[in-house]
Amino acid sequence: MLDLSRLRALHAISVHGSVAGAAAALGYTPSAVSQQITKLERETRTTLLERRGRGVALTEDALHLAATAQQLLAIVEHAETTLEERRGLPTGRLSIGAFASAARGLLPGVLAELGRDHPALDVRLTEVDPHLSVDLVAKGVIDLAVAHDWDIAPLPAPEGVAQAVIGDDRCDLLVPEGHRLAGRDAVRREELAKERWICQPPGTVCHDWLVRTLRAAGYEPDIRHQAEENHTQLALLAAGLGVAMIPRLGRGPLPAGVVAVRLDPVPVRRLYAVWRTEAARRPAITAAVTALQGRGARVGLV
Repeated sequence: MLDLSRLRALHAISVHGSVAGAAAALGYTPSAVSQQITKLERETRTTLLERRGRGVALTEDALHLAATAQQLLAIVEHAETTLEERRGLPTGRLSIGAFASAARGLLPGVLAELGRDHPALDVRLTEVDPHLSVDLVAKGVIDLAVAHDWDIAPLPAPEGVAQAVIGDDRCDLLVPEGHRLAGRDAVRREELAKERWICQPPGTVCHDWLVRTLRAAGYEPDIRHQAEENHTQLALLAAGLGVAMIPRLGRGPLPAGVVAVRLDPVPVRRLYAVWRTEAARRPAITAAVTALQGRGARVGLV
């Protein structure tokens, strides 16, 4: 008899591409995930992982077993959903993935509310890149994701995935104090052609959005500094090293030496709760989406 938790670990590796990524998604240590795979190899008498450079790759047999594991996990989810629906109360484990600023600015209040109102619900949060979150939901790695899109980059909508709007997060132009635009009531994007920019690295949603937005305004942005975290960008801004467009959610108070200026038109990113359509009957999903929408309104999403 194959152990479901070990199959879950194999499936997570197949989705995330590494033991470390699987461990982060499952809430385990990499060592614990490796031990699960070692035991599964003994049970199946099959080599499942091969060393490749500094990482690992799934063997052909492992890929077939991971595909079967996905089917089994879907059956288990269906059974758990049916039991939870019959009870009519949010119970069991609910895994939530959220991008960094939502994890910081939205989820702490949501997790506290769910823990207070539904003590039988075991909620787990993982910070997830917004590029990956919808796919992780579709593949059953996480139950619910908080994702976002921009006006020029719509959220993908794969088959079998449902979504609900949480709210719209406005974005400001942030400039160093004393900058030529610091005292303005509003600034149009066309006026920013000669600025030096601070933003996330290439391949992230916000970087791609910034580049596409400014190209649409008629120029190529001069990106001088790249940093993942908003707080690092704010420190670079305070040092007078450029300007940035940063959303309000999770941004926190602006440090001394940084000024927010309204953009005209105001850039907006829309936040969504995303879950598998088959899991929509779960009271836990309903409770989490309701909590996310309520918290979104309280933290200033419109």
